[in-house]
Amino acid sequence: MNLPNYLSLARILAIPAMVAVMLTNFQGRDLVACIIFTFASITDWLDGWLARKKGLVTVLGQLLDPTADKLLIASALICLVELGRVPAWVACIIIGREIAVTGFRAMASSKGVNIPASAFGKAKMGSESWIIGAIVLGPIYLGKFYIVARIGLWLVLALAIVSAVQYFVRFGPRIISQPAE
Repeated sequence: MNLPNYLSLARILAIPAMVAVMLTNFQGRDLVACIIFTFASITDWLDGWLARKKGLVTVLGQLLDPTADKLLIASALICLVELGRVPAWVACIIIGREIAVTGFRAMASSKGVNIPASAFGKAKMGSESWIIGAIVLGPIYLGKFYIVARIGLWLVLALAIVSAVQYFVRFGPRIISQPAE
């Protein structure tokens, strides 16, 4: 265990608190939930930066970091569906994309192929963090600017689809034709 791995673990441990806050009705809940979500999102950026900058990349970290990301995004989206802020079909597509790409990466790994994050994949994660954070903050705090977050959700959805298609088109033929190691 090293600092980047502890940060990923902190992100995972923040998820139950975020969910509890989001699904409990009290004054200021959206602000508290947004603070927790923002903290967790910052740990995503920070753990990756530290791991690369300080040479602290580990096998555990390579598993823990993307798992923490997916749990954070999926948990927030599910809560936002419950709160009526995100359509269920949008959440299903985004979460389904995460499951499909993770499965595809696992299949690739079993064949000795590493699939690095693409520019679209990184843009998807960055925009997801900003947009979902804004939607968590909600219309009470954002006022008329909440519409920007709602429109941004369409950008997140498009990036999720485009990045998934890019992974499958770029690596699919190689993965399908290559026998397992």
